[in-house]
Amino acid sequence: MENIVLVTGATSGIGLACARIFATNGHNLIITGRRKDRLDKISQQLKQDFAVNVLPLNFDVRDREAVKNALTNLPDGWANIDILVNNAGLAVGMDTIQDGDTNDWEQMIDTNIKGLLYVTRAVLPGMTKRRKGHIINIGSIAGKEVYPFGNVYCATKHAVDALTKAIRIDSVKYGIKVTQIAPGAVETEFSVVRFKGDKNKADSVYKGFEPLHPENIAEVVFFATTLPANANINDLVIMPTAQASATIFNRE
Repeated sequence: MENIVLVTGATSGIGLACARIFATNGHNLIITGRRKDRLDKISQQLKQDFAVNVLPLNFDVRDREAVKNALTNLPDGWANIDILVNNAGLAVGMDTIQDGDTNDWEQMIDTNIKGLLYVTRAVLPGMTKRRKGHIINIGSIAGKEVYPFGNVYCATKHAVDALTKAIRIDSVKYGIKVTQIAPGAVETEFSVVRFKGDKNKADSVYKGFEPLHPENIAEVVFFATTLPANANINDLVIMPTAQASATIFNRE
């Protein structure tokens, strides 16, 4: 049976890989992102490659009214979202607290915490009404450990960890599944954004070992949605084989 799957931040990295794996398996998609040109191009490509229906929604998850307007006024046939993948998120900057850029802090807090909340608030009532649905939050090893220069980013991902547990508690009586997938090092645009476009610094993060790839995370996300109704993956940490913790790597 075809599901409707909503993936936020679907224009690159883990979000795009999730959209592709659900499309590969015949599910219809709502994909969101800030970059309209890329969003529209991906939408057309998914339709062409996998013969599924795709609804692209261009908004920033930080914009509460835009989220509400887009997700509470969906076209006919799109309102009953079965699976929500809260993927939109980012890290910006690598400063100590005392040297931190408060604009970076606001961007991370507004995207990683408030954006996740706005989207969940728009989608979860429909799931509880139907007593059916699965929410998957993309967390991070940064939500399990705090590492040097990670301060506010780590705090936001600790919030995702806590919110995942809270959403599960609040919705368990409705039969809603809630899962957190918490990756270690994944080679995406993540580090380029964190280092504000400095590709040399971004590339150095992944030197000497094979990081995870977005498709690795997407496969785990998809697997979590294939379990029988009586089984749920609450929390899953996935790391590169060469990574033992947030800061310990086997670099050749």
